[in-house]
Amino acid sequence: MELDVYKTLKAPSDEILFKERKSKFFGYAYPIQHEDEVKPIIEALKKQHHTANHVCYAWQLGIEDIIYRTNDDGEPNNSAGMPIYGQIQSFGVTNVLVAVARIFGGTKLGVGGLISAYRTAAQMALDSAGIIEKTLQQRYLLHFDYSEMDKVMRILKQHQIEIIDQKMEMDCTLEISVRKNEAILTENIFAAMYPVKIKKLDV
Repeated sequence: MELDVYKTLKAPSDEILFKERKSKFFGYAYPIQHEDEVKPIIEALKKQHHTANHVCYAWQLGIEDIIYRTNDDGEPNNSAGMPIYGQIQSFGVTNVLVAVARIFGGTKLGVGGLISAYRTAAQMALDSAGIIEKTLQQRYLLHFDYSEMDKVMRILKQHQIEIIDQKMEMDCTLEISVRKNEAILTENIFAAMYPVKIKKLDV
């Protein structure tokens, strides 16, 4: 059985502050749905922390096809973005952006110190965010004559299938949503119900 449950954030985290040898690391975690959301959030953080030397981040999107990016924002290679991304993996979350703004305190931390500090700030941000489980859904359109209505409704109720949208005329159209794991079963049930037509929708 393929896994159709994933973890993500319910809402943005609170701002957290981690201090290391006078350097301040402000950590944030955000739920995101698209890569386009990243740039405005990072720009807003740079304005908010205009004295920050670096705003480093990592994000991950996708459940079955995962894409991710990391950004060190001028810190030594892989000393910031990758440790932040490591925490996204450690928490097992996706559709998430974690950013850490660093205000330099006058003492260099060295690469090891930076890795540890960015990792800790990312961990604290994810800890303070509400992590929730979501289920992957597949949507379908059902087309049928009004005369088939009772039969269709009975099956939807029996299998606890969610109706997203409906148009009820002589010709009826229902948009339904089912768990990914139950998609094939649903297709088979309605495919066997002549003259009901079922069409898979791209979500």
